[in-house]
Amino acid sequence: MNYKKIVFATNNKNKLAEIREMLAGTGVEVLSLADIGCHDDIPETAATLEGNALQKANYVYNKYATPCFADDTGLEVDALGGAPGVYSARYAGGEGHDSEANMAKLLAKLSGKSDRRARFRTVIALIEGGQEEPKLFEGIVTGEITADRRGGEGFGYDPIFRPDGHAETFAEMGHEMKNKISHRARAVAKLVEYLKQQAG
Repeated sequence: MNYKKIVFATNNKNKLAEIREMLAGTGVEVLSLADIGCHDDIPETAATLEGNALQKANYVYNKYATPCFADDTGLEVDALGGAPGVYSARYAGGEGHDSEANMAKLLAKLSGKSDRRARFRTVIALIEGGQEEPKLFEGIVTGEITADRRGGEGFGYDPIFRPDGHAETFAEMGHEMKNKISHRARAVAKLVEYLKQQAG
């Protein structure tokens, strides 16, 4: 199958920019939902990251009949039983993605707790069409939640997540370093490897 163009089912401009940067030079052009004229509010009602990724990819593929992938990412905190997990983007409630409110709630929940271990987990679902079953690619990075916000780069929970083996939070290390080691980078690396094998 020719993977010159593939749709990334997201409205998150930060994620789109990250993915395009990671796929630069691979011969794969990543189209946004806007590029294909999709302005729908795609549902994310599954109880798992895998379910949400599949739900989004299926929605776009069924409507536009084009190869498509979607991702869902969750921050899983040990001391909170894996929360916020699938609800990471809307952890503080309300509409939209209020990163400041989400971080404030998480830091408040961890106040006084010594166990601050956490992991970011990204699941990518790829739908190629035809007889192919959907493919899932997972990326995980472990680390800990810092006591306060640090750094001005990145988005989401980046200012309070310090990955193992690094002194800086994701928000302190900048895009280039983050894109080498992040959960999304690891999931995308598996996706890219698969796409290259198919193209070859």
